[in-house]
This record gives sequence, structure tokens and C-alpha cells, in this order.
Amino acid sequence: MAGKGAPRILAIANQKGGVGKTTTAINLATALAAVGEDVLLVDIDPQGNASTGLGLSSAARAVTTYDVVMGEYRLDAAILETGIPRLSLAPSGVDLAGAEVELIDAERRHFRLADALADYAREANPASYVIIDCPPSLSLLTVNALAAAGGVIIPLQCEFFALEGLSQILRTIETVRTRINPRLELQGIVLTMHDRRNNLSAQVEADVRAHLADKVYRTVIPRNVRISEAPSFGKPALLYDLKCPGSQAYIGLASEVIQRERARREAA
Repeated sequence: MAGKGAPRILAIANQKGGVGKTTTAINLATALAAVGEDVLLVDIDPQGNASTGLGLSSAARAVTTYDVVMGEYRLDAAILETGIPRLSLAPSGVDLAGAEVELIDAERRHFRLADALADYAREANPASYVIIDCPPSLSLLTVNALAAAGGVIIPLQCEFFALEGLSQILRTIETVRTRINPRLELQGIVLTMHDRRNNLSAQVEADVRAHLADKVYRTVIPRNVRISEAPSFGKPALLYDLKCPGSQAYIGLASEVIQRERARREAA
């Protein structure tokens, strides 16, 4: 386990939609919990897909991350159990879509989530990992997530425009590191929706690995119908079909994330 004390906070971020960001957040969080880590998944996306994907109805979201970033509630008031051992959730709600306008002149508007997570970390038993599911945009909410995080995981779809979009999110990470959060680092890039029958997928993988080398995880998430079906049942793919290739890939990804975190701590 990562150990108690300050949680390791990882943001799952990419400004492009449809790249497997929320799928990665849900299934990585589930896989980390499955290997014995205590995990908190924070849904900071107004669409609330991570909350829905874990089976939480809109009616069950009494306190959400909107209330937290607006300073109306502490984070612990929003946290709910998911029914998955060791995995809890701070859900999103539709009100979060208006938070950017409401916070535009607010004090510490970039640090609302960071401040809430700092308070949470001082509690008796915080999770060892906090996974933040970001919106598919480079918005104030995404900046809040990056300001709070120690590391970023970028899901990258194996498609033609992948590298162009990747350069944009990498520039954003560097800007946030320079101006807001000097602790922020790239934990890794995970290739998603990989189709071994498609030459384009292989070419994208080769290009990304050539440019970013060991920053790219060895594990590749395949295009897999069981992963796509799972959210409609309110379950992570690992619960919907543990043996499918997608679920097995996310277990491999969790192992790599833990290995990188162990190496980071040993090097510190």
C-alpha cells in the first residue's frame, strides 16, 4: 500500500473528449482498490460520468464537488461509499457547470480543490490514492485538479490527431507547474482504444513511444466492447467482466502506476 499520511493525488486529464479519460479514472481506481489500496475517486467533470459509471444516481448526490469547490461543504461531506471495497467517491453534479463563472472573481479560485484535499489529508484515515477525473477541456476546473495533484495521467487515444492534442495538454501541465503547482509532474501516458488490427494504432503507438519513451506506460488499453458496455450497468469493467482484455489491461496499468510511485518515493 502507498501508506497513510498525505494521499498521492493523480489527475486523469486530456482536453479531448472521447479518449477514455473517465473509463480510465473508474477502472484504474477500481484496480488500485482491488490490490489493497484505499482509493478516493473525485469527479470534477460537470457531466458526472464517473459518478454514473459507478452506479450513483443523480438523486443520491446530496453533496457534490460543486458544493466543495464553492466552499459550502468540506470534502468529507461529499464522499460516498461505492459498494466496491476500499473505493469511495466524491460525486459531481450538474451545478458544477456553473462553477467557473461563479468562481471567476473568487479568492484562491485556482486552489479550491487543493485546499479541500489538504483538509481531507489531515483527517484520521485518508485514502492512499486520490484519483481526479477532469473535464474534457482546459478549464478552471481542470486547473483546480492540476493545482491539487502531484501527478498527471494522460489517456491518449490511438488516432491520427493524438500527438497534436498531446502537445497541448503537456504545455498546460508545464504552465501549471511553472505558475501554480511546482510539485506537478507527468506520471505517465496511457494509450487507449488500441486496435491491433489497425495499422494506424500501431503507428500512433510507435510515434508516441519514440517521442516520450519511458513516460508511456507499457500497458496498452485495447478497444474492447465490454469496457464500453460496463457504464450502462453502473459498474467498472473489472466488475462487469474481470476476464475481458480491457479489465486485464487496467489491472496491468494499476501495477505500473504503483511501481512508478514506489520508484518516485525511493528517489525522493
